[in-house]
Amino acid sequence: MNSYNFIFIALLAGVLAGLILAGVNYFVVEPYIDQAIGIEVDNSIAAGEPVNYEELNTYRIWQKDGTFAAGAFLGLSYGAILGIAYVISRKYIPSYDDRKKALILAAVMCLTLYVIPFIKYPANPPAVGDPETIGLRDTLYTSYQLTSGLITVGLSVLLIKMRSINNLKYLIPIIYLGLIAFIYAVFPSNPDSITAPMDLVNAFRTATFSTMVMFYLVMGGIFGLLWHRFKPHEPTRVEAR
Repeated sequence: MNSYNFIFIALLAGVLAGLILAGVNYFVVEPYIDQAIGIEVDNSIAAGEPVNYEELNTYRIWQKDGTFAAGAFLGLSYGAILGIAYVISRKYIPSYDDRKKALILAAVMCLTLYVIPFIKYPANPPAVGDPETIGLRDTLYTSYQLTSGLITVGLSVLLIKMRSINNLKYLIPIIYLGLIAFIYAVFPSNPDSITAPMDLVNAFRTATFSTMVMFYLVMGGIFGLLWHRFKPHEPTRVEAR
């Protein structure tokens, strides 16, 4: 294994996917956030609360300018996870093509780390949620995401270790669904009620869901192409002189 190529491929794939995500979000998701903040401002004015427009505008400019840095950092983190998972599981993923293998693994990551948590705790725009509960909401989401990931890792290891058992591959998905249903029932619901218009909330959720799924698949696609091109799994050849 060429470690330098492996690290380069994983991090580059993640950063590029993160930058693409940030670019798409800038035009697709940010307008919904602006609408939500507008509703929040109107509610504050109706309640007689002071609104500092200069501070709000400065914050939004800073937030939008930081979108690409945040996207790159997100991609860097998930690219590293994808790379480590790929090195460990590469020989067990069906297909002989590394490009397809990487897409399959990225799709599994998307399902485990995003889609499953999204079903329990769907994304909400800024106008939804009490600022006092943001810590609790972040903890619930992160814990649910981590639990879903650990379940997937545990069952994957079980499948690899006991792959000689007939029909186990058909039993594993049933066990997975059962465990996911269990944690779905055990974890508490989002503590905040939705007060923003549902058409805005649903549009925001659709946009964020679509762009995040795109992020995982783009990351897997770039990773697979780079792996196929540089082949870090092949031993480095040293030419005799």
